[in-house]
Amino acid sequence: MLELNFLPFPTLETERLILRKVTMADSQDVLTLRGDIDAMRYIGKPISTTFDEARDLITRIQDGLENNTAIGWAISLKNNPQLIGTIGFHQIDKQHYRAEIGYMLLPQFWNKGLMSEAIQQVLDYGFNTMKLHSIQANIDPNNKVSAAILKKYNFVSEAYFKENFFFNGKFMDSEIFSLLNKR
Repeated sequence: MLELNFLPFPTLETERLILRKVTMADSQDVLTLRGDIDAMRYIGKPISTTFDEARDLITRIQDGLENNTAIGWAISLKNNPQLIGTIGFHQIDKQHYRAEIGYMLLPQFWNKGLMSEAIQQVLDYGFNTMKLHSIQANIDPNNKVSAAILKKYNFVSEAYFKENFFFNGKFMDSEIFSLLNKR
């Protein structure tokens, strides 16, 4: 079984980014991210409208760290500590050495290659440090940009579920991508 310990918290760096711990000081930025209609378009969760919702999310991220059941990073530019996005592993299946990756970025930072940088670092951490065997992503099939990023890193579409997700009064499809550790 997979043994995890996220203490001390692993800060990761790329050429332009710092992936750091999400803290309560990020409440406003989390609210901005989770309150952005474009950023939330394919997430399948309600748009956040209050600080309490942002704080609740941060608390869930911190609980996952403390219990070694999930890990989430704030994405910040190296020259500015402000949270511009999030990335992490949730729904870690320790018995099967598998985790689900999720990520978001504020729209003004799209199409700059930043999420690709973040994903590469997080995949390296997942496979080399956490010793995961596989990583999956569950996306809205309409999110072509997310699918393209996953394919760039050799994720393969493994499943397409018709109307398996109920959100905002309607049933929606899901597509599952997966990447095996071949390192």
